[in-house]
Amino acid sequence: MNYSFATITTICVSLLAGCASQTGVVSMGSNKYMIAKQQATGFPGLGNMKAEVLIEGSAYCASKGNDFLLLSAKETPPPYILGNYPRVEIEFSCQNK
Repeated sequence: MNYSFATITTICVSLLAGCASQTGVVSMGSNKYMIAKQQATGFPGLGNMKAEVLIEGSAYCASKGNDFLLLSAKETPPPYILGNYPRVEIEFSCQNK
């Protein structure tokens, strides 16, 4: 079989993209929530990932008519090699306005 470089590259990128994970909003009880997101590789770095989870948490609280309150944030430190991929995790609560 003779596959072109573009075909092989597309397949590899698709497989790696499928490895990225995001939990979405997870309830931890007592009005505490968590969101975690991890890149599929170390190449993009943390980039906008932290901003994305903060926006998602804020939007979740706004949809409930509440204000977003960040309780904690964790990020994986570089170097992003050997399975240590960029990961952000936040814990937050939704406070009454």
